[in-house]
Amino acid sequence: MRLVMAGKEPVPSFLDLGCGDGILAAALLEQYPSSKGVLLDFSEPMIQSAKTKLQKHGENLVFETVDYGESGWIQSVTSARPFDVVVSGFSIHHQADERKRQLYSEIHDSLRPGGLFVNIEHVSSPTQWIEHVWDDYFIDSLYALSLKEGSTKTREDVAREFYYRPDKHANILAPVESQCDWLREAGYVDVDCYFKVFELAVFGGRRIP
Repeated sequence: MRLVMAGKEPVPSFLDLGCGDGILAAALLEQYPSSKGVLLDFSEPMIQSAKTKLQKHGENLVFETVDYGESGWIQSVTSARPFDVVVSGFSIHHQADERKRQLYSEIHDSLRPGGLFVNIEHVSSPTQWIEHVWDDYFIDSLYALSLKEGSTKTREDVAREFYYRPDKHANILAPVESQCDWLREAGYVDVDCYFKVFELAVFGGRRIP
């Protein structure tokens, strides 16, 4: 929100790409309640969850069940373009790297001049050693949460579940530095990794005003 508000302008329209349950759209609408938004996700259960979370804003929102892994997704939002802000949260890392690059270009072309793209994302660690430090840190956090919830799992149990989780194969992680380069190649300015904690990063850029 700090990045969005730095534009010091209203946000008439936004796109939440891979919206999940609508948590990012909710944050935008709290600050800009009159904003019109498109929430897009390939999962119908997630779309339904977002509709429930954001029902008080329903008249200003359009929900699209579309897979943006296919380039044809752009047709589903053509009538709402250009967007002032595009956000995505923990979603794009499921795409192959070449598709990520294409998608960043498609998002750029969907922004108005000066429009902002912010991606909250799971990125790869630059070295194996750093990855191991991150894994230990994350497992410690999961174990602490497990104890707080009254679970009897050992830390070893939690670590085993973490390393062998069924969705791990769906993560196609790329270095944040490479992804920032891809944004620059697509024409974005003010590109940066604005915030990072190991493999959790907030990065993005703006279309030239």
